[in-house]
Amino acid sequence: MTSQQNIKTHTFQISLGKILALKENGVIKAKSIRYATSERYQKPVPAEYSSDVTFPDKTPVCPQKISPLLERLIGKTDIEKFHADESTQYLTVTRPEIFKENEKLPVVVWIHGGSYEVGCGDLPTSDPSVWVKEQNIIVVSVSYRLGLFGFLGGDEKRPPNLGLFDIIEALKWIKNNIEGFGGNPENITLFGQSSGGDAIAHLMISEDIENLFQRLIIQSAPLGFRLKRCKMSLEFFQKTAFLKDEEDPLKMTESYSKFLPSFMRYGLKTSMPFCTQYGYPPLCKEEESFPKWKENAKKYDVLIGLNHDETAFYVKTAKEGLYTYLHEKILNRIVRKTTESIYEKPANIFARNYAEGGGNIYQFKIHSRVKNNYIGASHCIDLPLIFENETAWKDSELLKDVPWKHIRENGKKLRALWAEFARTGKISEDSEKPEILELRKVSL
Repeated sequence: MTSQQNIKTHTFQISLGKILALKENGVIKAKSIRYATSERYQKPVPAEYSSDVTFPDKTPVCPQKISPLLERLIGKTDIEKFHADESTQYLTVTRPEIFKENEKLPVVVWIHGGSYEVGCGDLPTSDPSVWVKEQNIIVVSVSYRLGLFGFLGGDEKRPPNLGLFDIIEALKWIKNNIEGFGGNPENITLFGQSSGGDAIAHLMISEDIENLFQRLIIQSAPLGFRLKRCKMSLEFFQKTAFLKDEEDPLKMTESYSKFLPSFMRYGLKTSMPFCTQYGYPPLCKEEESFPKWKENAKKYDVLIGLNHDETAFYVKTAKEGLYTYLHEKILNRIVRKTTESIYEKPANIFARNYAEGGGNIYQFKIHSRVKNNYIGASHCIDLPLIFENETAWKDSELLKDVPWKHIRENGKKLRALWAEFARTGKISEDSEKPEILELRKVSL
């Protein structure tokens, strides 16, 4: 464990007891708090609190296989800073260092993306420190089970949606304890990107979530992949059955890729083999999902959107294969069609359905305004805008042709808008908007 000498600390008193936190860069961070525990393929149970609090040297992550594509997209992963933990129910609370006693700040709960397969809540590329200081909010970053451990199942011994149950348990912990950090338990906004956005959209229609949150920011959710997955999931589940009793979880993550479903049989959705599964707790049947979203529309304020060129990085930077030899105009057409089918049209349908149910919903789209930017506003371009951290993003191929000044100037305005929504559920027409943003309230 890290030596605690010369480290500035702060102690939070919560209902469970005392939580020790670090003061750094103008914020206070209570890192890697365990909110639950789990056995393999079992639902999470609330963690028993221990007063033996130390600062972890390494960040716990769900066992996973390093993605070369994500390493190019975002940056290299320093694996020495992480340790694999199959029971990866941890969260980190970040709040401003300067605050008043009895202050109740808006709470944003960050649910990371990564195709339900990779990542964790506590990464340098999603460090909320700048946002927290600027907007005087609290951000809680949540880690949950992924891949074979959290999002593939098909029977009572290996149930699906365990990662979703983890997030629900985290929300219960936050609801019960965030007031001790200066947060308002009646003003909680879920903020998810990519598969994290898909997860929080499905939390809206999950069991046992009453009064756990009030608002959602759904960013770049691949809702086009959510339907007609049953046969694909079943095939993947059956082919990986032999791994269920493997003692070494890292061997499991190394092995399953050999048994991924065939693209020829199931189409583009095979690029996200793990996902929430309808018809199993805590979710409804697939055909009941749209009626339930409409039925729940008056309960939650929603801000949903995407980037204009979501699939551009994957299509235009492929190092081998067919895309390497195609003309740029054809590549642009592929980007537009795939972005529309996976992200844009499903978001439009979701928003119309939600508005028809009387819901308060805004839609947004982020564009690229940088000249000679070959990739454009691709998947994940929103992350450095919200989580400003130039050092963490310096090796990202995604930002290769994008000046950091452009990220900083547009990001500050975007963070202000998202914080305004988190506080009030609304975005004023008079609020300053970045040039890259297209935003509208959906009305019928």
